[in-house]
Amino acid sequence: MKNLILILLAIAALVLGNSAFVVRENEHAVLLQFGRVVRSDYAPGLHWKLPVLQTVRRFERRIITLDKEPQRYLTSERKDVLVDFFVKWKIKDVARFYTASSGDERLAESRLDSTTRNALGKEIVKRTLQEVVADQRSELMADLRGTISGAVEELGIEVVDLRVMRIDLPDEVSQKVFDRMTSERKAVANRLRSQGTEAAEKIRANAERDAQIALAEAQRDAQRIRGEGDAEASKIYAEAYNRDAEFYAFWRSLEAYRASFAEPGSVLVLDPKSEFFQYFGEGGKP
Repeated sequence: MKNLILILLAIAALVLGNSAFVVRENEHAVLLQFGRVVRSDYAPGLHWKLPVLQTVRRFERRIITLDKEPQRYLTSERKDVLVDFFVKWKIKDVARFYTASSGDERLAESRLDSTTRNALGKEIVKRTLQEVVADQRSELMADLRGTISGAVEELGIEVVDLRVMRIDLPDEVSQKVFDRMTSERKAVANRLRSQGTEAAEKIRANAERDAQIALAEAQRDAQRIRGEGDAEASKIYAEAYNRDAEFYAFWRSLEAYRASFAEPGSVLVLDPKSEFFQYFGEGGKP
């Protein structure tokens, strides 16, 4: 009798253990009976099921990130680009998710990856490289999210976010672009250098012309001033002569003597009684 009670208690414990299950806050749970979904709206906590006849499958409630290798696409200009992107998704309808993918998250992720790559290629081929990289990048993301969300809705999942992290050119294209940019920069540098040389020649020619004009004007002014000085000197000489002609003649003779004997050892071969020596020694006037 005692052994029977122990056996019954063990069976009851086993049945009770197989009847209870716990759903955590980070989980979705579906109740299956013979492979068919019976219930899927479980809140976190303790729940019950029929032992043996019913089973429970649990799935991730949190956001899942899909991050694959960069994919190569063509723009509307037929330029190759490497696009590195990621998709954040979560299970929205766990019953539909289980029915569409048999509860295989890898299968659902594979279909999401394929759908995203196809949609991304269709959107990029409509745009130029400039539009993809800068001008219409936010518009591209919005269009992609709308397209992909509609395409994967039948899987019972929801696209939370989609981001293009980096857009690169393939190595061979990058080298061609670099070579073209280098050539363009050299052409710009040569053009600027030529323009600089031309501007320098113009500045130099203008400077030389201005210098010649300034020199000519200075010479003109000097000649004018010199002429005015000579005229003023002649006027002064004339006034001095008219005031005392004898003294003026004497003064002019002294100036002539000073100029003639300015250098030591100067020699003049002249008649001592000439007019030049009229104020000099015996040749001069009494």
